[in-house]
Amino acid sequence: MTPDLWITLVVLVGAVVLFVSEKLPVDVVALLILGSLLVFGVVSPGEALSGFSSPATITVAAMFVLSAGLQRSGALRGVGELLSRVRWPWLLGLLMMLLVAFTSAFINNTAIVAVFLPLVISAVVARGLSPSKFLIPLSFAAQFGGVCTLIGTSTNLLVDSLARQSGQPGFALFEFASLGLWFVVAGVLYMLVAQRFLLPDLGIPDSGADDHRGRYLVELRVPEKSPVIGRLGSVAIPVDAKDVFLLENFRDGRPLAQPRAEAVAAGDRLLIRGDWNEIERVRRDLQLRHDNVARDLDGDPADARLHAEVMIAPGSPLAGKSLAQLRFGHVYRVRVHGVQRSGTQPRLPLDHIPLAVGDILLVDATASALEDLRSDPGVVLIGQREQPRVDGRRALLSLLVMAAAIGVAVLGWMPIVASSLLGCAALVVLRCLRPEEAYAAVDWRVIILLAGVLPLGIALQKSGGADWVAQHALGWLSGYGPLVTLAAIYLLTALMTEVMSNNAAAVLVVPIAISTAESMGVDAKPFLVAVAFAASTSFATPVGYQTNTMVYTAGGYRFSDFPKIGIPLNLLFWAMAVILIPRYFPF
Repeated sequence: MTPDLWITLVVLVGAVVLFVSEKLPVDVVALLILGSLLVFGVVSPGEALSGFSSPATITVAAMFVLSAGLQRSGALRGVGELLSRVRWPWLLGLLMMLLVAFTSAFINNTAIVAVFLPLVISAVVARGLSPSKFLIPLSFAAQFGGVCTLIGTSTNLLVDSLARQSGQPGFALFEFASLGLWFVVAGVLYMLVAQRFLLPDLGIPDSGADDHRGRYLVELRVPEKSPVIGRLGSVAIPVDAKDVFLLENFRDGRPLAQPRAEAVAAGDRLLIRGDWNEIERVRRDLQLRHDNVARDLDGDPADARLHAEVMIAPGSPLAGKSLAQLRFGHVYRVRVHGVQRSGTQPRLPLDHIPLAVGDILLVDATASALEDLRSDPGVVLIGQREQPRVDGRRALLSLLVMAAAIGVAVLGWMPIVASSLLGCAALVVLRCLRPEEAYAAVDWRVIILLAGVLPLGIALQKSGGADWVAQHALGWLSGYGPLVTLAAIYLLTALMTEVMSNNAAAVLVVPIAISTAESMGVDAKPFLVAVAFAASTSFATPVGYQTNTMVYTAGGYRFSDFPKIGIPLNLLFWAMAVILIPRYFPF
């Protein structure tokens, strides 16, 4: 054993211990690996820094930015509204997993879960269901879909980069798809069964501290093609709506004599009272609209819209006057979506109600408009939160840019790293993202991790460490044939990725898999596929994969919930991998 081999093995063992113990952040461990190999001369400065210029690292960073364009424009919010309309829990779970699996094949799965997490919670709570029945399936579905394409997860890109560095041919953009679809189908079917029998029902959580609490008086306009048109007022509100009541129906500015006995028509304005969250659900289901008052209140489309609660203060000059008399919307540059008042409820159009001390107005505004309100002594700003919305222009452009970046790579016109970088530039040029938003969208910890651990793969190959580990750790299996070795490599990777970063596990096993294949005289590609799939599907612990960690707290799960549902799924995927990988990637 050469000194370089000893040093590489010591660094390898130290890296495994630090990754598993989590005493240091994974990006710091990656930099320690890089620095150690460089200081001891195992790799050259160029090789040590090659991870920062690796196509895998750059492509992952670019995909973070492309995903942010879709996330910030609200392009996926329509999906959340679709989910909120599904009545049957099994169908809601099925649609959610299929949508998440499909989108995560093209968009970073961590970003997908970040987008879908609040949407799924609001959709299931609106149906009186427990989020704990849906959030683990959300995380797992993102992993199912991520293995279907080269860009679905950073691990796939990393395996491809390591393979190319070792002289292997690498993978095409959709080369994983035919195999990945089997995993998606099997995973979704398993989760539909597990959702009922294995996932805990932890109940419906209380509304968060930033929810709009209390009962609001809201005026909603009935647009053309709304499903409420033609219904009698007595049945206009869905029967499953809790604490939502129709008080009046204004037509041509006048209240109907019997609002509950007459049919709703396009252009009517419905005065509704009830819980805000329930009103919002009814509004989406019936496709009703808040009054936009005037287009000049929209402000810059790039600015985030906020919902805020504004109370009329004692001694306020606003008391006794209506919103119309005050020209409240134009003066303060806000739109009033609801009024909360204790006691007798007025049955007037929203902008004709005389304001009283203690009234709480729920307003839609930009951050700058709220700052002006905050400085007005006549009102008290008592709460605010960002309002989810869809920017149609930016959403369409973001979708087109993402489709173009993937399309030109599929057609072979340019490498995915080039098309994704051009896509990032296009998002900024088209003002779908500001430059600072693009930089903020990149998870630099992942980038540092990738750049820092790639030199370890080079060191394992260069020093002979991969050959040594392959000979001593897997060499005894070679007599049983490549299929048994494939099973061992998949299982080794799956176990490692449950206790350390999936990217780190892939970097450690890929060189070993390549050396094992070379020693057996077989194609390395089946072993590389096994590493990619095993490292990208971690189900048995909440810390084995980023998406699991995201839903762990949000769903209120216990640690034991993950192995109970995840270990059988890991074993299922292991058996499928052993059977299917050689069929699509022969030895």
